[in-house]
Amino acid sequence: MRTSDFDYSLPQELIAQTPVEPRDNSSLMVLCRGGGDIEHRRFHEIGEYLGPGDVLVLNKSRVIPARLVGRRRSGGKVEVLLLRRLEPCLWEALVRPSNRVGVGEAITLAGGSALDWAAPQSREVQVLERREEGVRTVRFADESLLQALGQVPLPPYIRASLEDPERYQTVYGRENGSVAAPTAGLHFTTKLLERLCSDGIGLAFVTLHVGLDTFRPVRVEDPWQHHIHSEYGEIDAAAVEVLASAKARGNRVICVGTTTVRLIEQAALASRESGTLRPFKGPADLFILPGHHFRYTDCLVTNFHLPRTTLLMMVCAFAGRELIDRAYREAIAAGYRFYSFGDAMLIL
Repeated sequence: MRTSDFDYSLPQELIAQTPVEPRDNSSLMVLCRGGGDIEHRRFHEIGEYLGPGDVLVLNKSRVIPARLVGRRRSGGKVEVLLLRRLEPCLWEALVRPSNRVGVGEAITLAGGSALDWAAPQSREVQVLERREEGVRTVRFADESLLQALGQVPLPPYIRASLEDPERYQTVYGRENGSVAAPTAGLHFTTKLLERLCSDGIGLAFVTLHVGLDTFRPVRVEDPWQHHIHSEYGEIDAAAVEVLASAKARGNRVICVGTTTVRLIEQAALASRESGTLRPFKGPADLFILPGHHFRYTDCLVTNFHLPRTTLLMMVCAFAGRELIDRAYREAIAAGYRFYSFGDAMLIL
């Protein structure tokens, strides 16, 4: 197995720049792992493939306004992209231009007219140390200002501006903490979820705060040598009960997005000695590659992923690389929209 096994070429015009309206009108490719059949539907028709008692696992994490702009005391413009909260006021972040901002330097964040009342000292962030891969540890003077100072960061391949920032949030997101959206959930509308629930489909809400490392290409040819960073996740007792009950009845657990797969498979791995799924709280650093034994995931809703990424490797682990290769070729030929604002895939 090589990283180049998970590469493919994509025409630039198929990278979705804006979301589909309404959300659930995106295209849905349905893959059957058993027979290898592929169907083409609309996302609002997903209920036709689900049955009473099945459970959708939804990541309720919301994207934080993680992109901040400020100036050095010398006057130079600086961008700070938050990655992970370590403790109150202390974060891991990317600081650009990284080669000009030294350890110990203070940056004053731009607040705009809405924050004219905030003293410049309260808008300061100090660079404390350098870490691997350009990551910095930074400390904020007043963390409560971040919500007003920051902007929701979009992936670099999206060049169009987003008029409504809520379109980069799921309709069920509740817990702030992600720096990128759990994009498979962007296709659900409130009405679609209500209709699925009325048809007897269960919902299990979990939390995994998505980090940027999840989307970075794997740069080593042997994927086993890739170091995947951890992301904070939680599965509470209520979600465990819903999931365990579905399994006991013989119903299916349908993970919405690779984030929920990673989290519940991590929790199942941690619970393997007891033989039953238990509540989970802590770092999730499970790297799922072909050969992984899926303990709880029966079906998967996912978007079309970037080449050479851990996300594409996980999907290939679940459905098989040959089927995914064929599905991606068919999606490109049919003009499916790719990546964060793109179309979806249901793998049965």
